[in-house]
Amino acid sequence: MAQQSTETDWVSRFADDVIAEAERRAPGKPVVVASGLSPSGPIHLGNLREVMTPHLVADEIRRRGHEVRHLISWDDYDRYRKVPAGVEGVDESWAEHIGKPLTSVPAPAGSAYPNWAEHFKAAMTEALAELGVEYDGISQTEQYTSGVYREQVLHAMKHRADIDAILAQYRTKKAPAKKSQKPVDEAELEAAEGSGAASEDDGSGGSAGYFPYKPYCGQCEKDLTTVTSYDDATTELTYTCTACGFGETVRLSEFHRGKLVWKVDWPMRWAYEGVIFEPSGVDHSSPGSSFVVGGQIVREIFGGAQPIGPMYAFVGISGMAKMSSSRGGVPTPGDALKIMEAPLLRWLYARRKPNQSFKIAFDQEIQRLYDEWDKLEAKVADGTALPADAAAHSRAVRTAAGELPRTPRPLPYRTLASVVDITAGHDEQTLRILGELDPANPVTSLDETRPRLDRAEHWINTQVPADQRTIVRDEPDAELLASLDDQARASLRLLLDGLDEHWSLDGLTTLVYGVPKVQAGLAPDAKPTPELKVAQRAFFALLYHLLVGRDTGPRLPTLLLAVGADRVRKLLGG
Repeated sequence: MAQQSTETDWVSRFADDVIAEAERRAPGKPVVVASGLSPSGPIHLGNLREVMTPHLVADEIRRRGHEVRHLISWDDYDRYRKVPAGVEGVDESWAEHIGKPLTSVPAPAGSAYPNWAEHFKAAMTEALAELGVEYDGISQTEQYTSGVYREQVLHAMKHRADIDAILAQYRTKKAPAKKSQKPVDEAELEAAEGSGAASEDDGSGGSAGYFPYKPYCGQCEKDLTTVTSYDDATTELTYTCTACGFGETVRLSEFHRGKLVWKVDWPMRWAYEGVIFEPSGVDHSSPGSSFVVGGQIVREIFGGAQPIGPMYAFVGISGMAKMSSSRGGVPTPGDALKIMEAPLLRWLYARRKPNQSFKIAFDQEIQRLYDEWDKLEAKVADGTALPADAAAHSRAVRTAAGELPRTPRPLPYRTLASVVDITAGHDEQTLRILGELDPANPVTSLDETRPRLDRAEHWINTQVPADQRTIVRDEPDAELLASLDDQARASLRLLLDGLDEHWSLDGLTTLVYGVPKVQAGLAPDAKPTPELKVAQRAFFALLYHLLVGRDTGPRLPTLLLAVGADRVRKLLGG
């Protein structure tokens, strides 16, 4: 019997199902879960769901003491389909490589990697390491060219008529794809986009009939080939290339420069690897999709079983600044990990069921997201978190192998962002301000606040437009100060008189919110009324104008600490 979990989160429920299914299909063997990634260009945050969903389930299975393999198939033997927009070092001359395997296409200019596939795999590999994802990587180029799939290829060719009959059931059912008209920063990132499910044909066509295998041309290396004959007994295959005119006859049992078409390749791998769990994007739920067709092919042709696994929804992006991306604005896991810590990014995928869409924030929303994360951390620490929330937190901060690196002193992200915005990343000034946030327990080294501090600084420098950056005035606004009425002057005096006594983040928060209360004859800790809130907003706007020349800015207590008491007095006319 599979060990049942008392956890209430989606990961535990899938782990229960996967363990039970593995014991039914392959008792005593490691549990196999799988993902597939195509390094056809930057591997974006939508693709990451293809990895994180099985990773989280595999990690839960490991925590329960079972042996599990998470396979990531690098679909680097797929054809190069198009020149992606916005990739540095790539121009339209790369179009000459369309049709070649991704591992036969040159890497972008200036790359340190030997080919296109390795260049784009590298960034994802680095991100997965930072995220704590344990996996076995499989290069499909290596699998095919070394002859690992020889018997499977010959088997598929022998049963080509049966495969063709299965595919024929679906060829008229596929609905045309709808292209999103939304801009990149609002659009959903299709998690399966770029995988082998993309625009590869199913192998039909040619006067000699249907063949589920595509040779890569021996002269130009492209897959614009047509099989003109095949002999099952000798495995002799003849093909011609429509791109360069080359043709040859080869013995398929010894020829390893080609691959099964995607709708046959995917189910072949399910059977070959014994995959128990593999999720797929919502696009695969339509009639004629690779997953639906693959389920029939794996059973009827390869004698295997389709993996269990959910259809997962899309991942959206909230407000990525165009200036921060050289890839047409499509953010990658590496982009996200520059502005947020790995546990936070893991949490975004862990807390939502696979069929729930969500957005990853690159705009101001990241500050609210970090606030939510810090509140959850506090609830977990004091034992008040709901079970599902506690489980998602646990999956975010650790794996079966151990804890992920964390910031020793996790100060609020919005505070760190405000400080580095004002100091422009000046370490000495930053340390002074952070040291004054809590005088009773001062920060004594910036290392205490890293890596969160570095993530906040990167966010400020790449995602906040120049016209929204905070620039403190050099000189007082004499004209504005001279125009103030008695009440406004009195409010500034109350603030200045209380600076020394309240010089900490909490103290200045009490002081700034308390000045309008005191002026209204109330206690500093009185609950605000609608009228009082209006007075507070007016007071805040006055301070922003006098300090930074704008209506708004960073939270005022943080801004005051960053500016420093002496400079605050100068700018406020004290």
